[in-house]
Amino acid sequence: MKFEKIKSIFSRIPVIETPRLLLRKMRVTDAKDMFEYAKRSDVTRYLLWSPHPNVDHTREYLGFLQSQYKSGDFYDWAIILKEKNKMIGTCGFTTIDTVNNSAEIGYVINPAYRNIGIATEAVTAVLRFGFSEMGFQRIEARYMVGNSASRRVMEKCGMHFEGIHLSSMYVKEKYVDVGICAILREKFIRTFGL
Repeated sequence: MKFEKIKSIFSRIPVIETPRLLLRKMRVTDAKDMFEYAKRSDVTRYLLWSPHPNVDHTREYLGFLQSQYKSGDFYDWAIILKEKNKMIGTCGFTTIDTVNNSAEIGYVINPAYRNIGIATEAVTAVLRFGFSEMGFQRIEARYMVGNSASRRVMEKCGMHFEGIHLSSMYVKEKYVDVGICAILREKFIRTFGL
């Protein structure tokens, strides 16, 4: 897929709907909901970013994202729990590799909504979008070793564990081991359909 087409798709990021969720563009008005989980050190422990210090920081971040969306340079959705009309996390592509027709997916969920299949539902929906609308051949996900909950989500979504890259990232002043899981288009179609 050409980068111009990716920019075209994500400059008007489409809404994805599942039985319980609405995946849509993040908005500045989501600041209170995002800050609810983004301020927590237990949420950011295995992420590249640190806890948000205050809701104004979250609001500024979401404001910055609006220009990223407009230019088609941001590939992440807000996860909205339909029954509460509440943002409870994010899910999307952290990177897209146009040369190799692949992408990496990432996600974060408010702990108040964990262990009820929300992450699996959102990730499966984004994987489906990646294979059906973007035409990717491969989608992978990475997790810091120790974050077994994230790996379980990957495996529930049909991803296969490929291995661990030792000390492959320097995060928050230390080297961390990173596990990789991935799924190919053919397996996703066999397992979930498009």
